[in-house]
Amino acid sequence: MGAEFVQFSLTPILIGIFAAIACALPGNFLILRRQALIGDAISHLVLPGIVVAFLITGVVTTWPMLIGAAGAALVAVILIEAVRRLGRIEPGAAMGVVFTSLFAGGVLLLEQSDTSNVHLDVEHALMGNLEQLIWLRADGWGSLLDPVALSTLPPELPRMAIVAVIIALLTAVFWRPLKLSSFDESFARAIGLPVTAIGLGLVIAAAVAAVAAFDAVGSIIVIAMFICPPAAARLMTNRLGIQVAWSVVFATLSAILGYVLAGYGPLWLGAQSSVSAAGMVAAVSGVILAIACLFGPARGRVGVAAGG
Repeated sequence: MGAEFVQFSLTPILIGIFAAIACALPGNFLILRRQALIGDAISHLVLPGIVVAFLITGVVTTWPMLIGAAGAALVAVILIEAVRRLGRIEPGAAMGVVFTSLFAGGVLLLEQSDTSNVHLDVEHALMGNLEQLIWLRADGWGSLLDPVALSTLPPELPRMAIVAVIIALLTAVFWRPLKLSSFDESFARAIGLPVTAIGLGLVIAAAVAAVAAFDAVGSIIVIAMFICPPAAARLMTNRLGIQVAWSVVFATLSAILGYVLAGYGPLWLGAQSSVSAAGMVAAVSGVILAIACLFGPARGRVGVAAGG
């Protein structure tokens, strides 16, 4: 049983946990800034950026994906400003129009281009391929100490682990500027903090997390993890440090319970097959948020203090 778990379940669960944490950490500050839609927007921008990068290079690797997503983000910023100024509409509406249009364009490119030689399609873009990221060469827990077996780990695991650690370190290093600029932008400007640069850095960190997670877990988990764990955590406390800790707990819990319920939940209910792990992880995160809305001790009084 242990060997089977290590081979088929350990790596997908770990990848899901790292992806959820990498998205949830910047999500805390995006929610405090009332910019939660940016997480959704980034996940939409990733798709056309990756598709265009693949059509140009012919490969699906990390650097072309990052460059493609960055290019799509730049195009989006220009289009949002153009729509806002020419149409004289509020920024939220301009943002929604541009992001949905770019995502639809990415879907059309996927359907019309020849991507049969790589695992890149609409279903993959939405749901990822978490269930397929298994460790075939594993032979029980002892494989964790076997250099040969470790060399056959799915590449998504070290990539997501590195990204999650980097984002966690950046959050710790820039904790005070992030906290001050998120709770009181005017005060942050008054004491000389580069508020615009901090906001841009936060968006870049969120974009890196989204791009790294996109191939493995798809846009469904990316969108959910940017919003649900941080929002649920905000309902548990009015202290930022504790909130971030809660968000990590909720993100981890969503990844573990979601993967387990996707594989075994339908069987427990008498169904004959499992369901999408990415969809179930997102659903579990939504359930956690709903429970926090009903029973969270800080509901109705969040946003009062910047302690922690």
